Amino acid sequence: MQSERFEFTGHDGSLLAARLDLPEGPVRASAILAHCFTCSKDIPAARRIAGRLAARGIAVLRFDFTGLGHSGGEFANTNFSSNVEDLHAAVNALAKRGMSPQLLIGHSLGGAAVLKAAPDVKGLRAVVTVGAPADPSHVVHHMADQVEHIRREGSAMVQLAGRPFEIRRQFLEDISAHSIETALTNLRAALLVMHAPNDLTVGIDQAARIFMAAKHPKSFVSLDTADHLVSREEDAEYVAEVISGWSARYLDPAPATSAPGAPEGVVRVAESQAGGFKQDVTINARHQLVADEPLSVGGTDLGPSPYQLLSAGLGACTTMTLRMYANLKKIPLTHVTCDVTHNKAHLEDIEQLGAGNPKVDVFTRRIRLEGELTVEQQEALLRIADKCPVHQTLHGQALVQTELVTAAGH
Repeated sequence: MQSERFEFTGHDGSLLAARLDLPEGPVRASAILAHCFTCSKDIPAARRIAGRLAARGIAVLRFDFTGLGHSGGEFANTNFSSNVEDLHAAVNALAKRGMSPQLLIGHSLGGAAVLKAAPDVKGLRAVVTVGAPADPSHVVHHMADQVEHIRREGSAMVQLAGRPFEIRRQFLEDISAHSIETALTNLRAALLVMHAPNDLTVGIDQAARIFMAAKHPKSFVSLDTADHLVSREEDAEYVAEVISGWSARYLDPAPATSAPGAPEGVVRVAESQAGGFKQDVTINARHQLVADEPLSVGGTDLGPSPYQLLSAGLGACTTMTLRMYANLKKIPLTHVTCDVTHNKAHLEDIEQLGAGNPKVDVFTRRIRLEGELTVEQQEALLRIADKCPVHQTLHGQALVQTELVTAAGH
C-alpha cells in the first residue's frame, strides 16, 4: 500500500489533514473513512481497514475532522453539522482528484455522520458503520455530569478518551436536532452495520435502530468481543476483511487493464500492512488473495504458502483440462477433484544430472473421477491430465526474468 498526504478545505475554510491510501496497482474504486468522536484518522482500526481495502484495489481517503488530529480549526466551534459538511468537502476533494467515492465508512459518531451525508453523495453504492449511534446526541451521555453546566454557562472542559475538550452549548443544541433514521429512509446505497454486542460506549440497541430503519439491501455483522475502538489487532483485521469482502458485491470497479505481452494481466505481490510474511496478492487488479507461511517457520498462517499456491495452480489446471476434454468428447464425467501434495525427493538416477546429491520437486496428484465412465474413458482422462498446461510448464523449462523497478517507475 502506498500512502500519501492529502489536504483539502473544510467547512469553515480550515485546512484538513488526510491520508490517501492507494493500491499497489490501479485504483479500481474509492472510499472515504470517517473516524470516531474526538479520534483521528490514524487510529489502528482506521489504518487496518484502509490497508485491506487498498490491497483490493480500493483507494481510501481518511481525514481528521476540523480541530482534530493534524487538521486546522477549533474543535470547540465544531458540531455534528460541521462534521457532515467536512465529509461533503472530502467527497468533493476526492472527486476533483478523479476518484469520486463509491463507499463511505464511518466509525462511531463518524458512522452517524456518513449516514447523514450519504443521501446527497452522487454515485455512492455502499455505506458501512462500525459502532455507530442511531441518535447522534448519544455522545452527550459521556458528558452527562457537565451537560447542565454547559447549557447554563455556555461551555465546559470535558474529559473524553482521557483528553480535555471544550464543549459548547451550540454543540448540544446542534446534535440534538439531527435524526439519522430520517436520513436512512433516503439512503440509496447498500448498508453494512457492524457492532459489538457488549460495546460499553454505544449500546447494541443503537445498531438495531439503524438496521431496522434502513431499507434493503442491508447486512448486520456482530463484532462479538471487540471494544468500541476496535483496538485489538485481530478485531481490526476482522472488520477490515469483512468490509473488503462485503463491499466487493456492490462497488462498480473500473475495468482492469492487461500489461503488454501478458494476456492474463499482472500478478502483484506486496507485503501486507500486518507485517511478518503475510502478502497481499492482486491478480490483474481484479482478484485478491493472501499468501503467508505456516507458524512453524515464523509465519502467521493467514493464507496459503507459495508452494501451496503453486500446487493449487496445478490442481486447478488439471481439473479444468479434464472438464474441457470431457465436454469435447461427450464423456459423462459428472464431477472431478484433484488433491495435490508437494515434496522434494532425491533423484533415483542422479548420474544423469551430474555429480552431487540433487533433489527434485515432486507434486503428487490424486484425481477422482465421478460418473458412469468406462475403463477406456478413465484411462483417456488420466492421459489428458498430463497435457494440462501447468503440468507441462512444471515438467519443462521455464525462464524467470527479473528486473529492478525504481520507486518512481512503479
